[in-house]
Amino acid sequence: MKLKVYKSDGSSFTEKEFDIPSFEGDKGVALLKQVVVSYQANKRQGTSKTKDYGEVAGSGVKMLPQKGSGGSRHGDKRAPQLYKGGIVFGPRPRDWSKTITVQAKKIALQRALFDLASDGGLAVIERFELAKPKTALFAKVLKNVSPEGKRLLVVDSSWTEPVLKASRNLNRAIFSNSSNLNAFDLVKTPRVLITLEGLTKVLERTKN
Repeated sequence: MKLKVYKSDGSSFTEKEFDIPSFEGDKGVALLKQVVVSYQANKRQGTSKTKDYGEVAGSGVKMLPQKGSGGSRHGDKRAPQLYKGGIVFGPRPRDWSKTITVQAKKIALQRALFDLASDGGLAVIERFELAKPKTALFAKVLKNVSPEGKRLLVVDSSWTEPVLKASRNLNRAIFSNSSNLNAFDLVKTPRVLITLEGLTKVLERTKN
């Protein structure tokens, strides 16, 4: 598949062929969804908790007589229908994590790369070079590559100190390493800018 390869300053590009895995039809889409759901589920803490009837503080004595008060027939103050009473079927601490196989993650990454490249959302840059750690310089490179101003996932195999300093105040850029890049990162970001070295390492991870 051909991708645009920009110069380090983003001023111009050439097209180059890359060995990105291809898919026919909807093959791998269902698996990609499962993997994305697993990544989202594994981020959940599962610490939400409410107190049920037995955990709420208060007396167990009936508040009013069963008859004669002219009002409703309540139990004690811990009853769920009363203010500060126990919560019925409220959330309890639980483990939301899902397990996914290494092979499934690999196929999901392949499908996410293929979809992103097919939609024109994947761009390649030779490398990131900044003469000075200036935000304006790095912002200019991103603007040359993606002038529409959308969120941009920027990926490299390793980051230099000048680039990291120059990118601190850029809200539109999200940074990742090629070794940590996963299918969820590619799905949630409409455009990805990756270096040649970073893409090479990502493609190596997708090989069987």
